[in-house]
Amino acid sequence: MSPLIACCGIDCEVCDAYIATLNNNDNLRKEIAKKWSEMFHAEIPADTINCTGCRIDGSKIGHCYECEIRACAQTKGFNTCGDCSELDTCPTISQLLQQVPGARERLKQ
Repeated sequence: MSPLIACCGIDCEVCDAYIATLNNNDNLRKEIAKKWSEMFHAEIPADTINCTGCRIDGSKIGHCYECEIRACAQTKGFNTCGDCSELDTCPTISQLLQQVPGARERLKQ
């Protein structure tokens, strides 16, 4: 599996947070923060939108570093949630899988 497939199955190459980080685009960060705050019912500040891919080596800052899905996979020693037998019943990732088309399918490959 590509290292640019996140622990949760998001394809980082087409993820707005990844694109905003690569292009240092603060306007896109603001758009993402607003969208994600509404989508996930949480306050996500624009300055935390900094991600180079959660499975790529290097320092991580912001939302992707603090991601509970990523932390769970790492704690269990998994590359992605697709390695976990609890994927289909996991409350930690369930909302994301409902809102991100293709994530579950990428994890099951």
